Amino acid sequence: MEKLKNKMIDFLRTEVSQRGFERVVFGLSGGLDSAVVAYLCHEAFGANAKAILMPTSQSSKQHYQDALKIIRKLLLSYEVINLEKFENIFLSYKDMNSLRFGNLCARTRMMILYDIASRDNALVIGTSNKSERILGYGTIYGDLACAINPIGEIYKSDLYVFAKHLGIPNEIIQKKPSADLYKGQSDEEELGYSYEKIDGFLKKILKNNKDIYNLVLDSAIIDDEYSQEFIQSILERIQKNRFKLGVSKVFNP
Repeated sequence: MEKLKNKMIDFLRTEVSQRGFERVVFGLSGGLDSAVVAYLCHEAFGANAKAILMPTSQSSKQHYQDALKIIRKLLLSYEVINLEKFENIFLSYKDMNSLRFGNLCARTRMMILYDIASRDNALVIGTSNKSERILGYGTIYGDLACAINPIGEIYKSDLYVFAKHLGIPNEIIQKKPSADLYKGQSDEEELGYSYEKIDGFLKKILKNNKDIYNLVLDSAIIDDEYSQEFIQSILERIQKNRFKLGVSKVFNP
């Protein structure tokens, strides 16, 4: 784990330096993923790392307190931008629903991050893990947007172990995963399955398949470990959301 941590820190320093920057900013929610990124950025950049807290009126007070706990522990520079004034505008939109509202909040957070990055001459660091990226469980040009992502190839279930190694408080590690976009939101409830089960499946199918979008499934996996319903649900989600990870297609005359 220490070797992995050092490689991630070297990656951050190298990529930021190669782009001509010294400072970084990242969103800090109080959840596991952003906590890991906070610890890595703190070690990599020290006082040149800034955390941005962007709570909504629906945000969990516990998440906010956990974010402040991380800031105090690491002595991080930080800013708090409350999204409530944006929420009031979003809620006035016709036929608003929780999905659209969540996407609007996610994109507003990224807009704020990039504005602060521009002001401070900094780069935006991403906080999406590999499980989320493969599943497309995120908002395009929202939480999936960043300049550099140190945890984008680490499965969510592996981040729990890594977080313990970093010394992240247990109450943050053991907390139910949530994007905290609206009251009571739960990642695993929305996905329909636990990250442990999803990651176990993803690791097995990717072991013998380099292309996640053109899979050849081992029938033994289906028969012995995972139901057809589960497999279909995960594969459909992967295919449906694959566009989120691609670059914009540009016509070449």
